[in-house]
Amino acid sequence: MTPSPLTLDWPDPDATARCAVALGTSLDPGDVILLAGPVGAGKTHFARALIQSLLITPEDVPSPTFTLVQTYDTQAGTLWHADLYRVSMDTEVDELGLLEAFEDAICLVEWPDRLGPLTPPDALHLEIAAVGDGRVARLTWSDPKWSDRLADVVQHV
Repeated sequence: MTPSPLTLDWPDPDATARCAVALGTSLDPGDVILLAGPVGAGKTHFARALIQSLLITPEDVPSPTFTLVQTYDTQAGTLWHADLYRVSMDTEVDELGLLEAFEDAICLVEWPDRLGPLTPPDALHLEIAAVGDGRVARLTWSDPKWSDRLADVVQHV
């Protein structure tokens, strides 16, 4: 069992993508991953690699910065990719339909601090920071399901 928190070093974008792909294989509808970090940290790169690894039919995976939400049909079920950077109130989150998606879709949420009290308690928190040319990710969680899943991810990264 992997203890929370877990710190992963990603020396290059390929390492970030490998981790995203490894994590993607363990996701089920109802799983929420909260991607935090400053602009340019690699949140969208991580999300894009994870999404592309699960797509049934390959397609472009744009950043949802302006659309706020992009949805995808994947091998694991419906996946929502949300970027809440431009959201100013948690009531806007409800209007996007994210609360329902948290229950029955895989959700990747960038800028999760905008969720406020609507943050799902069983979500995986992944905070990415740039360190030199690489990245460091700090993962935290409270739901025990993430311990087993992340133990498998660490073995593949």
